[in-house]
Amino acid sequence: MNFNKIGSAIMGILSGNPKDEPLHYGEVYGLFTNLATNNGTIAGHQTLINHAGDEDLKKLIEEAIKGLQSENQQLEELLKTNGIGLPPAPPARPNANLEDIPVGARFTDPEISAAISMGTAAALVACSQAMGQSIREDVAMMYGQFHMNKAQFGAKMLKLNKEKGWLIPPPLHISKGTDS
Repeated sequence: MNFNKIGSAIMGILSGNPKDEPLHYGEVYGLFTNLATNNGTIAGHQTLINHAGDEDLKKLIEEAIKGLQSENQQLEELLKTNGIGLPPAPPARPNANLEDIPVGARFTDPEISAAISMGTAAALVACSQAMGQSIREDVAMMYGQFHMNKAQFGAKMLKLNKEKGWLIPPPLHISKGTDS
């Protein structure tokens, strides 16, 4: 086996326009899984918006849905361009009147906000992992953009949680200075 020929062939494939480079299996799995996860998250957020009473929270949920839908357009295009089938997507959830949902069956605004904040934090980690495993610059850059958008959205959620009094901080560590 001539490793020089193999190395030259690989370098030929991995040079030039990144869009001409093949996706490796990790990238394919990450893109496919990201799209499937976003589809489920959109449906979940559409359900949660029916339970939300706070208008500021509703606006942020709508922003999150639009952001995920924008990501999905890019993910779908990349998968289709590379001949990869798309995961199934659940149907859009219908709008419901908050007052029609029994009180004991409703999610509260703090619960909704915490769930969305937690999901955003997990998505940041997933974007970082996808960036780290990518060998195609366009894929890494796309996930870098997703990461930045999620970080900005997470900051908005943090601000909302603080303003509404929904954030329950862990025990705070206050160090006592030494008097010397």
